[in-house]
Amino acid sequence: QVQLVESGGGWVQPGGSMRLSCAASGFTFTRYPMNWFRQAPGKERELVAFITQGAGSPHYAGSVEGRFTISRDNTKNMVYLQMNDLKPEDTANYSCNAYVRRDYWGQGTQVTVSS
Repeated sequence: QVQLVESGGGWVQPGGSMRLSCAASGFTFTRYPMNWFRQAPGKERELVAFITQGAGSPHYAGSVEGRFTISRDNTKNMVYLQMNDLKPEDTANYSCNAYVRRDYWGQGTQVTVSS
């Protein structure tokens, strides 16, 4: 069965950096685009970044463009989200997502940016 497991969240001061990881299993990873979403309290879920299948072409929401980098390692079935210059408005629960005949989600990892 498809499983997505995120790690790497926590607390960071504004301007800091953090890397999230998502371990995928149960499907042919290299064949599927991978997505990072986030949801802050009281707000709708937002697509932060996605990377296409195979070698992976990254795409970003305007709010994180130039600060976040999504990448994938198809040899390890991993997708990463490197987040730099973090801002308080980046505070949210971040989830890894893949559409493999239907949507699959990880359990999410909390990122808190505050001083």
